[in-house]
Parts: sequence; structure tokens; C-alpha cells
Amino acid sequence: MASKRILLHACCGPCSITTIDILREQGFEVTAFFYNPNIHPLQEYVRRRESFLEVAKTMDVKVIGSTTEYDSKKWFRDVAFREDNRCFHCYADRLERTLSLAKRGNFDFFTTTLLYSKFQKHKSIADLGKDLAASGKCEFLYYDFREGWKEGIERSKDMGIYRQQYCGCLFSENERFAKEL
Repeated sequence: MASKRILLHACCGPCSITTIDILREQGFEVTAFFYNPNIHPLQEYVRRRESFLEVAKTMDVKVIGSTTEYDSKKWFRDVAFREDNRCFHCYADRLERTLSLAKRGNFDFFTTTLLYSKFQKHKSIADLGKDLAASGKCEFLYYDFREGWKEGIERSKDMGIYRQQYCGCLFSENERFAKEL
């Protein structure tokens, strides 16, 4: 029996490690896609992209799409004046792009490493993914990857993978540093 093919939207290296392991344990053939125009500033984006590529290489995961696809201007336009609901719009952009590639690549499923983070809005991501997939043959896989949270942190440290301290967007960076003031 052939493996089920899944396209994994990856937000960063550390969140990918346990997610990839769990998906493989469930019998998926994992291909990853790094798309995160929300990450600010550009230097942070590059660090996260490079950490993701290092994890993908170490774990022997195929990567598709352009890992240089970065359009922060589009992201800022998408969330402008929607700061209170910015996460939804950010999730939608990334999941829509992932589903588009998954359909073109004839994947059976798509999912996201955002479901690994205990800081993300899982219900919003799950509802959005299911809504996007409702009209097609590529299914959204909701799985609570947070069960591997601590293990993933330890493994990323052992691997020497860069670990970020905020979600990625300018708003979350400001919120993080405002707590320290």
C-alpha cells in the first residue's frame, strides 16, 4: 500500500521536528513547504528559513516551493487595520497557499506546524483548514502536535537549531518585548 502524501506547511525548524516524526509514524510521506511572509524583520525570516532547511536536510524531508518567497508588504496589507484578528488572516494566507500547492502536487492531505505551538489558536487553524479543504479531494489533517512540545524543544536544542522567541510578526515581537518592560 502506498503512503499517504501530505504537504506540511512549516513555520520554522524547531516546530517541524516532532511534527515530521508524528506524521511519519502515522504512515505519511511528508513533503514540507516553508511560507511565512509574516516574519519580521527580514533577518529573522532568514534565520528561521535556514533553521527549517537544516532540519529538513537532517531529517531527509523533501522541500517544495521557493524558500525565498517573502512578501512582507503583502502580509502587512492583508492584516492592516485588522490587528485584533490578524492571526486569522495570517493563518488564512499560509493555509491557502499550502492548499494551492497541495492540490497542484496531488497530495492527499495538507497540515501545518502551527499546530505544534501551544501559543497558536488551534481551533481557528482547524476550522480554517477544514473550511478550505471542504470543496476538494485534498483533506486538511488536524492533529494536536503539542503532545510533542517538550521533546521537540529538547531535540531542537540538541541539534543546535535556532529557536525564536516570538511568533514572527511585528505585532507579536512588540508584545513579547512589551512584557519585558
